[in-house]
Amino acid sequence: MSKLGNLGARLHRGEISYDFIGHRKLWYGISILITITAIVGLAVRGLNMGIDFQGGAVFTTEKTSVSVSQAEDYAKEASGHDAVVQKLGNGTMRIQIAGMDTQQSDEIKNKLAADFKVDPEKIAADLVGPSWGDQIANKAWQGLAIFMVLVVIYLAIAFEWRMAIAALVALIHDITITVGIYALVGFEVTPGTVIGLLTILGYSLYDTVVVFDSLKEQTKDITKQNRWTYSDIANRSINGTLVRSINTTVVALLPVAGLLFIGGGFLGAGTLNDISLSLFVGLAAGAYSSIFIATPLVADLKEQEPAMKALKKRVLAKRAQADVEEELAEARGDAVDDEPEDTPHAVVGPRTQPASRGRGRGRPSGKRR
Repeated sequence: MSKLGNLGARLHRGEISYDFIGHRKLWYGISILITITAIVGLAVRGLNMGIDFQGGAVFTTEKTSVSVSQAEDYAKEASGHDAVVQKLGNGTMRIQIAGMDTQQSDEIKNKLAADFKVDPEKIAADLVGPSWGDQIANKAWQGLAIFMVLVVIYLAIAFEWRMAIAALVALIHDITITVGIYALVGFEVTPGTVIGLLTILGYSLYDTVVVFDSLKEQTKDITKQNRWTYSDIANRSINGTLVRSINTTVVALLPVAGLLFIGGGFLGAGTLNDISLSLFVGLAAGAYSSIFIATPLVADLKEQEPAMKALKKRVLAKRAQADVEEELAEARGDAVDDEPEDTPHAVVGPRTQPASRGRGRGRPSGKRR
């Protein structure tokens, strides 16, 4: 078995673990910092909305030797507006200028033809009205809102409302970061970007549901035992699915990275950037939020219940008593049982206690030899 596979098996069995829940304040702080940065970028720079959203004209030339920077200068001189210029794979050029009407489009087309030294008939012009852009934007927001509502309803039915709220917070977290990155890097927002956003939300939700399903299974009859708190079992659920989440995310990120860095960057296929950036950032943010945001938030919400508060109080009291008894036994030089022989094994939670507890608590049950 590979080292990663062996690590995943040991995490799943509870032989080793990392205290994700115990460090949740750190994860919350990191997420808040990233989210504030994204919001500031969005407020200061704004989004570079594509022509599909704000209307304008799109000019497509024949194969040309004119550089992108030269074409940007030509378009700005002809229209008085900044233009988005893309060199397409077949040597042709795509020039987008926002806020143009039909009459302005014809004038700009003639000026561009003169600058490119081609017949005006060789330049194709397409006009997108602002009303069409408004419709596209409204439909995008409606689709996103419907998706969120359906997610909350499904999770509330399949799991419980606390998990639905935690998943919703994680999804909003992912969207905010992705949109903020778009504002900071200045990539154009197109319908492809919206498709990418909806896609990454599905990936993020998948990782979250995997952890939630494990958590739901392991917390059955949790109040009937006194060994593990809800946070302990939530931590086990994260550790048990950690390697699976990492593998899923890495496998999904590799082809997306190829689109973004090789297709959009190295090969110059700029039309790939609008969807590949949203997928790349969103997949990474979704994996992070599933592990560091959604499940710790569920644990926080769940442990506000009276039953879970009482359980935590009993568990901590039992652990404190066990520590005292162990210290007294060691002081007398007696052998110490990690777990009494007549104590039944817990039906929920990790098979080993957190490493941070007293000596003898991180080992499987049985007498010390």
